[in-house]
Amino acid sequence: MSPLVVMSSLVVVSPLVVMSSLLVMSSLLVMSSLVVMSSLVVMSSPVVMSSLLVMSSPVVMSSLVVMSPLVVMSSLVVMSPLVVMSSLVVMSSLVVMSSLVVMSSLVVMSPLVVMSSLVVMSSLVVMSSLVVMSSLVVMSSLVVMSSLNQEGIFILCVRKNGKTVYQKVLTGRKGKHLKAWDWGFPTQDATYHALYPRAWTVYDIPEYKLRLVCRQISPIFPHDYKETSFPMGVFVWSVENSGSDPLDVSIAFTFKNGTGAKSDTAGDCHNEAFESDAEGRQVSGVLIHHSLRDIKCTYGIAAANKEDVHVSHKLHFDPKGNGRLLWDDLAEDGQLTSTPDKPQRKGHETATAVCSQITVPPGGKKEMDFTLAWDMPVVHFKNKEKLYGRRYGRWFGYKGDACPRMCSFALENYPAWEQKIEAWQNPILQNSNLPAWYKSALFNELYYVSDGGTIWADPLESKDGELCIYKDSSEAPVVQEYSKFAYLEGHEYRMYNTYDVHHYASFSLIMLWPKIQLSLQHDIAKAVMTEDATPIHFCMEGMRGIKKKGNSVPHDVGDPEDEPWASLNAYIIHPTCEWKDLNLKFVLQTYRDFSETKDKDYLQSMYPVAKTVMEIAQNWDTDGDGLIENSGFADQTFDAWSMTGASAYCGGMWLAALRMMTEMGKILGKEDDVKKYTDILDKGKVSFEAKVWNGKYYNYDSNPSGGHHDSIMADQLAGHWFLKASSLADSSLFPEDHIKSALETVFKFNVKGFGNGNMGAINGTRPDGSQDITSCQSEEFWVGVTYSLGASMIQEGMIEEGFQTAWGAYHVCWEWYGLAFQTPEAYMMDKHYRSLGYMRPLAIWSIQWALEKFQPQLMSKK
Repeated sequence: MSPLVVMSSLVVVSPLVVMSSLLVMSSLLVMSSLVVMSSLVVMSSPVVMSSLLVMSSPVVMSSLVVMSPLVVMSSLVVMSPLVVMSSLVVMSSLVVMSSLVVMSSLVVMSPLVVMSSLVVMSSLVVMSSLVVMSSLVVMSSLVVMSSLNQEGIFILCVRKNGKTVYQKVLTGRKGKHLKAWDWGFPTQDATYHALYPRAWTVYDIPEYKLRLVCRQISPIFPHDYKETSFPMGVFVWSVENSGSDPLDVSIAFTFKNGTGAKSDTAGDCHNEAFESDAEGRQVSGVLIHHSLRDIKCTYGIAAANKEDVHVSHKLHFDPKGNGRLLWDDLAEDGQLTSTPDKPQRKGHETATAVCSQITVPPGGKKEMDFTLAWDMPVVHFKNKEKLYGRRYGRWFGYKGDACPRMCSFALENYPAWEQKIEAWQNPILQNSNLPAWYKSALFNELYYVSDGGTIWADPLESKDGELCIYKDSSEAPVVQEYSKFAYLEGHEYRMYNTYDVHHYASFSLIMLWPKIQLSLQHDIAKAVMTEDATPIHFCMEGMRGIKKKGNSVPHDVGDPEDEPWASLNAYIIHPTCEWKDLNLKFVLQTYRDFSETKDKDYLQSMYPVAKTVMEIAQNWDTDGDGLIENSGFADQTFDAWSMTGASAYCGGMWLAALRMMTEMGKILGKEDDVKKYTDILDKGKVSFEAKVWNGKYYNYDSNPSGGHHDSIMADQLAGHWFLKASSLADSSLFPEDHIKSALETVFKFNVKGFGNGNMGAINGTRPDGSQDITSCQSEEFWVGVTYSLGASMIQEGMIEEGFQTAWGAYHVCWEWYGLAFQTPEAYMMDKHYRSLGYMRPLAIWSIQWALEKFQPQLMSKK
């Protein structure tokens, strides 16, 4: 560690910090015992922002995190330093891999995530035949399997007095290909910063008094349902010359076809030069036409033509060669000749490059702009029952010929994108009441909205030989207007819109893209009534049943290896029609959404479905005391942690759902329903207090023979949390002194009792303060649960405790384990973790919800 470099609460981590402990990633993925931290991590003082995220491993400043570029996973996965998995990363939202392979079942990198410019993954990762490119998500053609080649990078060339005096690759490290390139950029001279959906990297070349800053921007901003769907990103290079001589500075942007799989050599692949001013900005670049599996896709890289910028390109070079011809071509005069190094051949990979050159006078500053766009408008799932048009196709069409126009659009409009992003982020970033780590986590955890195997699309049909959106009259208007939306439970858990987990993550959507949340809810409501009698052998219980029962909330809307939205419940570990939380979570989200949107039409359409699932849930009250009982197996989101009888988790959500049903009934004039649910609630709240309240906290469940009935569950107030978040707090239901006592107990035992309070909240502890080891999940820390617990504390005025609790999860994942932009579902005391890249950590937005609604004094700018 650099001991003397500290600026505004920033701890600068010098290069090659080695974290040598063994980290086990999920079930089958093992982190190499050697995790080498960023090769470019030393901070440059002029560009440090107090809320910027900087990832290092053992240390991080409170506000800045430098992302680690060289993380070696299973000794085959290398994440390269300074790029954007946001704009440089191109691939499918759904290039799905076998569910239990190295680097997760789904490898998707978002164009909206600021990450590394190159990811080298293991050749053991097997891609599925489904490649679906979401308008919010792409994977990178910089993903290169089973090699360390880095074809998708930026190269810097500096010329002085007509001679090339400096030429280096700015990112990555030398592999077995492109050996003629100089990969040795000094690690101490570069710094990477991330605030999703933007990033910036600072490069210093002190021998020529030159500084370069690469701003990386993707068009993601709240309450936008158009440009946020556009698959494009921009790289803006600012070049500042502090020396006494003019310098000719060239930046070359290289890219290759495919996704980094062996299939990159299959099928027709060809490159094409283009120029376009279709959207107001004159651009020059190269298109790479290819197919991902059987789906046509075009990548476009381009540079803006400006009066003082010379743009050139190399139509084709061999990414598996030594790269000598391109390297020498650039070094000769700082420009590229368009002639291919050699003809393209079928069955071989291809790469291309676009170069901008500018003269920077002494004391001057100039800019060069690049863009990456990818056009894959028509996709399908593996079963190919339907074609879908990615949402951006509404504006760019479904013919697959839009890349030139998209490149022009990106380079014309990125200044407006930056303004929108800053207008959104600055009130939070400039608020001194909020911890710096929180500002970083709040924005950077949003990576998963796009990186979660996301698809945002419309069903298509053919009319008169043209593809167009299929107007399904059975779909709700909000679905027809804002499209269908789905994201995976996790990179390793290949199920779309896993509802028990989305319950926590949904705060990010309802706050930022509420129409997407409402669209998703309508899809779930439609699925409730569906029944699928396909025989299923459930893995855990060994019993047989049907895949989906009618009148039940589905666990998920399907597997991309099947036909999502048509074939529900890819999860077959337990019969989830008997899960006690799913039906209740539908009711809770319905009312929470209404409380935010005030959309009475939405409430009216959801109410009959909510009533139906509550009728089913009432059957779980086996003794008629107004409180449902769990069935003695893991019948809820903690699917390896069994509950028997009345439980704090499900019982509390049942009471909250009853309270919400009475409120919905009042709003909609359903007087008989109001009376019915009030009567049940009056009985249930008495039973709840009698069966699970022990004077200090709510017991895990009411079964004393289970050996853990009096465990202290971190998530015991899940029902009250959602009820209060929906502005329906009811002290007759959950007494205020009980809530405070329970939260204080959880903070003392589950938070402060482990890692000096710096690890988040462990799921379960025993009354003596030890871990509950009755289940693997009881001894895990769940990031999303920790964030939601922090939100619950903040709602109750326990602000310091809430931030301390949430900080622990951020600290472990982003600072200690080095898992930036791949936050896991869970981790343990022994440095094991499970399920990288997971949906539930989006629950951090429930903290922002709590702050805005319950602690407005903290939201005032200072």
